[in-house]
Amino acid sequence: MLYRKTALRLAAPVAVLALALTACSGGDDEADAKSPATSQAKASPAAPEPSSGGALKPGRSATGVYEEDPGKVTYEILAERVDVGTEAEAAQAVADPEDAKGLVPAVAHVTFTHKGGPALTGSPQVGDGTTVWADGQRGSILIGAAEDAAGCEDPYDIEGWKQGESHTFCETYLVPAGAKNVEVHWQEAEAEPYTWTFPNG
Repeated sequence: MLYRKTALRLAAPVAVLALALTACSGGDDEADAKSPATSQAKASPAAPEPSSGGALKPGRSATGVYEEDPGKVTYEILAERVDVGTEAEAAQAVADPEDAKGLVPAVAHVTFTHKGGPALTGSPQVGDGTTVWADGQRGSILIGAAEDAAGCEDPYDIEGWKQGESHTFCETYLVPAGAKNVEVHWQEAEAEPYTWTFPNG
């Protein structure tokens, strides 16, 4: 479900806007995995989709493998929701308000569950595979935007993540204010992304 918020928490004083609106290719995604998933999580009432990338309905999870420290970890991935803010909040989030003209912040909440592989010995990197798009065009990431809204966790605070544990990480992007749909993508390296589409409005 896509939620509209009147007061999204963004970094103070200003986040750095990475101009990525023209970078529509999935090749720019920061994914560190070396291969697609080779195993499937055990069936459950909300069984994950096959590990092949593609469109998913909201509420459906996927399975993917990500290269972590100390090795490959199998995750179940679920885009929970996207919180969409206002043009005024976008203008306040960047150094030059002109950079955010006609844009709004969109915060994707993605939950990852450790399904297999070693316990992590460092901060998880799996959230780096997440990007936010709108109407088929990649948004501009807000580097340094605070991801401390309710339900969001800081990956740097996670230690010893082991099988069976779940954590929710958030990514903030600027997208066109008039977009009909906001999409959350999660991608392994050299693989097609999983895509969850949330109607905007």
